[in-house]
Amino acid sequence: MRDSWRQLLLFKMWVMPKEKPPNPLFAKIRATILKIPRGHVSSYGAVARAAGIPRGARLVVRTLGQSHGLPWHRVVAAGGRIAIPGEGGLDQRFRLEMEGVKFSGKKVRMAEFEFKFSKKRAAKKKSSKKPVDRRRPRLRR
Repeated sequence: MRDSWRQLLLFKMWVMPKEKPPNPLFAKIRATILKIPRGHVSSYGAVARAAGIPRGARLVVRTLGQSHGLPWHRVVAAGGRIAIPGEGGLDQRFRLEMEGVKFSGKKVRMAEFEFKFSKKRAAKKKSSKKPVDRRRPRLRR
């Protein structure tokens, strides 16, 4: 009996995968996706930029795949294209049409239905230093 407990303990400690801590960027992306209102869409890249992660479109895709309860259908590929293959793409289009989003062919009319995130403006720091002239010095002849 004692050996079986020891084996179970060793199994749990060394063989079973340990849970990874959640990526802190996922929380930013989730919060940004939740800002997209009903009847509007945004692209993966725009969501990443709004979350403060430039060039992070793939991370947005990964977050949508791992998270539950997000309005995943409101995030489309660049230009309004639905990038999900098969029935998932049909489901996304159906859900968007139910919210009132219009399509032109296979793409969302981004000019009408794209959600523009508000830009955060960083306060400019006033520098007391004089600007440095970085041009090459002229040679005297």
